[in-house]
Order: sequence, then C-alpha cells, then structure tokens
Amino acid sequence: MIMRIHFDEQLELLNKEIISMGTLVEQAIGKAIEALIQRDVDKAHDAMESDEEIDTKERTIESLCLHLLLQQQPVARDLRTISAALKMITDMERIGDHATDISELAIVLTDMPNIEQLTHIERMAKETMVMLIQGLEAYVEKNYDKAEAVIAHDDIIDNLFLQVKGELIDIIQKDSNCANQAADLLMVAKYFERIGDHATNIAEWAIFSITGKHEN
Repeated sequence: MIMRIHFDEQLELLNKEIISMGTLVEQAIGKAIEALIQRDVDKAHDAMESDEEIDTKERTIESLCLHLLLQQQPVARDLRTISAALKMITDMERIGDHATDISELAIVLTDMPNIEQLTHIERMAKETMVMLIQGLEAYVEKNYDKAEAVIAHDDIIDNLFLQVKGELIDIIQKDSNCANQAADLLMVAKYFERIGDHATNIAEWAIFSITGKHEN
C-alpha cells in the first residue's frame, strides 16, 4: 500500500513534468512566431535558446519514466501511462526543434521587405499551441474526448497550410524576385504543419494511455 502511494506520487510528478515541458515548448513556438511577425532577431535567439532547456526537460522526464519502470511494479494501466509519456516527450522535443528552425528562418527574413501578410501563418502558430496544450491536458486528465478533438483539429492546420501555399505560389507567379522569401515562408508554414502532426501524435498517445489502443 505504501509503495503504491509512492508510485502514484511519482506518476503525479510525471504529469507535472509533462505539463512543464509542454509550457516550455508552447513558449518556444510563441517566441518563434513573434520573431517572424515582428522581425525581431532577439526574440528569435530567445526561442532558439529555449531548445536546450526543452532537451534538458526531456532527459529529466525520460529518467523519471525509467525509474518508474525499473524501481516500481507498474500494472498494465501504469505501463501505458509511462510508455505514452516517453513517446510524447519525443514529439515535444521535435516541436522544439521546429520552433528553432522557424526562428532561424525569421532571422534570415529580418531584413527583407514583407511580401505577404502573415495572417494564416500566425493562425497556424496559435492553433498548434492550442493542440499541443490540449493534447497534454487530455493525457493528464485521461480525457478521451479532448484527445479526439485535438486529432480532428489537425484538419484546420492542414487547410491553413494549403492556403499559405496557394498564396505564395500566386506571389511567385506575379513576381519571380519574391521567390526566395516565398520559399522561406513556405518552409515556415511546413514546419507549423509538422508541429500540428506532432501535436496529433501526442493526442494519439494520450488515447493509448487511456484505452491501450494506438490509432496509427
């Protein structure tokens, strides 16, 4: 009984660390899109520096998960919770990498005149942040419906990407001098689409932790 209480306390710590890592990743995305919109090099560097903190948090959670697996006697439900956490932190780490990628492009674009209003790209950033946090909440709360809503939400990201792609192709067709910047902005949009995919993965692992079934 005492061992189970201790184990449950460690699982609660795991939940807190997962949310903490998610907050770091969300902040990195926020800094990256602000750097892009505001043409702010300092903010871009802030976002890039966040990546090391995200990587450190990933290693902390990984160690906690391995400790739970090796030192305790988890039942099937616990094993699902821990294994899902290990998968989710990998997706979060990759989202952090993409935030860095976007920040690097933001620096490249700093001195270029803006060829396009970045409304759809900015919305992609906001929607992916919502997906990320709600996916993690679904895991912590064991909320199946919230996880399913996150998965459905990815269609919004995909549609926004297609809009951005179409707009940038039109710009290139009208003025080939804009091709380089358009290509960079298309890469930014692609990174946000990938972030949406990783957030979807997180929601799918949340479902696995609840049901034992993985949708893909």
